[in-house]
Amino acid sequence: MQEIIISFMDQFGYLGVLLLVALENVFPPIPSEVILAFGGFMTTHTSLLVVGVIISATIGSVLGALILYFVGKLMNKERLIHLVSGKVGKVLRLKPKDIEKADRWFDVHGNIAVFFCRFVPIVRSLISIPAGMSDMPLRYFLLFTTLGTVIWNTVLVVLGSKMGENWTKIVDFFEEYSAITLIVLVIGFIVFVFSFYFQRLHQKKRRRS
Repeated sequence: MQEIIISFMDQFGYLGVLLLVALENVFPPIPSEVILAFGGFMTTHTSLLVVGVIISATIGSVLGALILYFVGKLMNKERLIHLVSGKVGKVLRLKPKDIEKADRWFDVHGNIAVFFCRFVPIVRSLISIPAGMSDMPLRYFLLFTTLGTVIWNTVLVVLGSKMGENWTKIVDFFEEYSAITLIVLVIGFIVFVFSFYFQRLHQKKRRRS
């Protein structure tokens, strides 16, 4: 994968950066660290500029995020409510009011969530879907997506430029960061599922008593 990314960027320059980062947003397994750090390194021995790589990467990120945002629009709240009203809801122990509650949470905290999730592997891409599902205004989605993305891209591209031929060390560091973050997210999800389940169990007991 890494060799293909490097070869593509060597061949297509700014356009290669833009297309790869757009794909990375739609398909999270593609490592943005490799794209951005190598893009920074390329500025040390090609005609590419740091600013140009950052701008290309940011445009690609926003385009990829918009695709998932509109996917979320298609999977809107009403469809989810209809889904959990049937067998799926019983299996997952979800009710329409849970979807309503999540939607209200995103209405209040959506801007912050979209911004800060841009620094979290995997989630940085997927956060666009609930943003679309909750009908987050497009102008705010673009604003906070762009702000978070510019910071993330700038850090990695500048580091790649400063590290030069040692740019792979940045990738190694962020791979560890991604692995730790993923473990934390999985643990957090498990804790959430268990707490949600036991809360439901407790509510049922209270109704019976």
